[in-house]
Amino acid sequence: MSAPRDDEFGFAPDYDSPIPYMQRTRDYYSAIGYTTPYRWAHHTAAAFQPLKKPLAQSRVTIITTAAPYDPDKGDQGPGAAYNGSAKFYQVYDGDTSKQHDLRISHIGYDRKHTSATDNGTWFPLPQLLKASASGRIGEVAPRFFGAPTNRSHRVTLDTDAPEILARCLADKVDAAVLVPNCPVCHQTTALVARHLEAGGIPTVIMGCAKDIIEHAAVPRFLFSDFPLGNSAGKPQDVASQAQTLELALKLLETASGPQTTMQSPLRWSEDASWKLDYNNVAQLSPEELARRRAEFDKQKEIARGNRAA
Repeated sequence: MSAPRDDEFGFAPDYDSPIPYMQRTRDYYSAIGYTTPYRWAHHTAAAFQPLKKPLAQSRVTIITTAAPYDPDKGDQGPGAAYNGSAKFYQVYDGDTSKQHDLRISHIGYDRKHTSATDNGTWFPLPQLLKASASGRIGEVAPRFFGAPTNRSHRVTLDTDAPEILARCLADKVDAAVLVPNCPVCHQTTALVARHLEAGGIPTVIMGCAKDIIEHAAVPRFLFSDFPLGNSAGKPQDVASQAQTLELALKLLETASGPQTTMQSPLRWSEDASWKLDYNNVAQLSPEELARRRAEFDKQKEIARGNRAA
């Protein structure tokens, strides 16, 4: 009865809405045997810094959760399986005047519906440089910054966020664009953005996990309803990457207060059934859940060894 009525009224299917990543993650880890639910960062208010000068006069940086490619750390190429060896545990920076090979094999992006073939979808430095060349922003900051993806709130709040703020202040950054990739990445960038705003630097997050960002309460959020790993636009689609950055810059300029979310008008595809797949226990067999538990335990051991090294 509902389908004809949906057609009559022009309704979208109920699953064509932002993926509930927090609940999916809780259910998924419970199903593979981790029964203590993860505590997602939750705030009901956020600091807010308006731009101190027009964007055309501002120095803008990028904060990313992507990792520099290291040939000694196993497969990090397009479609690579989750690779705990490629994780990083300290804030890093890079020279924005140079090209960088940043990859996302170390985090839980949507490996079924995107293959990580185009780092323009998670590292918008080329588009930011174009924005500088055209006068849309004043200049790109001399460095971008890598934020470690930590499940530990304390490490992010007490160590990584203050370090990123200190480096931004040293570079006289006027505004920051933050680009997460996995669910925990979204929490990490939310906590960093909150810290930067409290420290006087306006921010905007470009992301795909709406529930996590809004649960943490951030100043500005550009939501792209795309599979994780595509916060900066569609792969092999420079126009969508340019449009996504422009929307983020516009949000930096126009938000009148904190917890402002703008949704990109771009759609991943007309068929929204891709939203049913990511870590959805209803779609996974007991055998697949057991396989994933074994793989997760293996990757935890690899990461533990890397952290201690």
